[in-house]
Amino acid sequence: MDPSYIVSNIDDIPTPSLLIYRERVKANISRMLETAGGPDWLRPHVKTHKMASVIKMKMQAGIYKFKCATLQEARMIAEVGGKDVFVAYQMVGPNVQRLISLILEFPETVFRVMADDSDAITSLSAAATSAGVSVDVLIDLDVGQHRTGIAVGPSAVALYKSLNELPGVTPGGIHAYDGHNHQSDLAERRQATDECLDQVRSFQRAVEAEGIPVARRVMGGSISFPCYAEAGGVESSPGTGTLWDWGYQRRFDDLGFEPAALLLSRIISIPTTTRATLDLGYKAIASDPMGERGIVWSPKGVELVFQNEEHWVMETSDTSVLRVGQPAYVFPTHICPTSALHRYVYVIDENGRFSERWEVTARDRE
Repeated sequence: MDPSYIVSNIDDIPTPSLLIYRERVKANISRMLETAGGPDWLRPHVKTHKMASVIKMKMQAGIYKFKCATLQEARMIAEVGGKDVFVAYQMVGPNVQRLISLILEFPETVFRVMADDSDAITSLSAAATSAGVSVDVLIDLDVGQHRTGIAVGPSAVALYKSLNELPGVTPGGIHAYDGHNHQSDLAERRQATDECLDQVRSFQRAVEAEGIPVARRVMGGSISFPCYAEAGGVESSPGTGTLWDWGYQRRFDDLGFEPAALLLSRIISIPTTTRATLDLGYKAIASDPMGERGIVWSPKGVELVFQNEEHWVMETSDTSVLRVGQPAYVFPTHICPTSALHRYVYVIDENGRFSERWEVTARDRE
């Protein structure tokens, strides 16, 4: 374990807890900005951390555009003065009116959403018109993940044209998330992102031929965004890169991010000569993806065996070198859902000390 991650006043922190290393977060934010080519081309996703304090750090670095997945995240950004918020989620049901309420409550913030369905656009148009506001809507294109979005073609063009014709909505550009692109080989990743860009460019040419502008293209997560930055003309939206995790670190060390979040646990029992148990159940660390949910940086030489709600059992060749109450540092495999499991995080300063506590502002939904 890198000794710079060791916390000097660790006895002041209860477990299980999420540690945030402030200077490493700053370094990751700088890396994002450098890779994207500046703040005009960066729209980081806030789902990874869900913290107002991190939003403030990004704003201090010059970032002014953000992407999010929930209206609670959108509110969090607006409350700290964020000027441009893209909710990358289609508004349906009561969320339509909740969005309108946010627009009315925070008139200094521009809220954008995405859509891939004509009925959803019609509902949004009616609600916005009734409230006397206008909503910028990006069309969500399916470029291969098949999770949301509409395939490039005549139907997509017709849907985008409707944004130019209905009251209360405006055509805001293109959203195309390529979450299926996880190629470890950089050349293969570039080829895959080029194929996604080709689809987007084809669609853009078609709608611009109809006289409808494409104000922006929002593409790419933490893995693929450097490829889109190289291509140019894209607002990149990395998320995980802010804190980073083991799931990406073991496959994508070319991206240059560094671990900025660890879980702190303690040994609570040593039931046998080869087995010890941590107070780190799956209520404190994400239970996805399948398989290894994290790696233990310290103590060394342990193998995680099984996990329950509040326990994580590990095996080692000799537990005589361990003690009950001993701290354990765990690097999570998936940091995004792990953050949402904690109401507060413990911030470690440049001197390796726990210095303050931050709220995970948008972990809950209204």
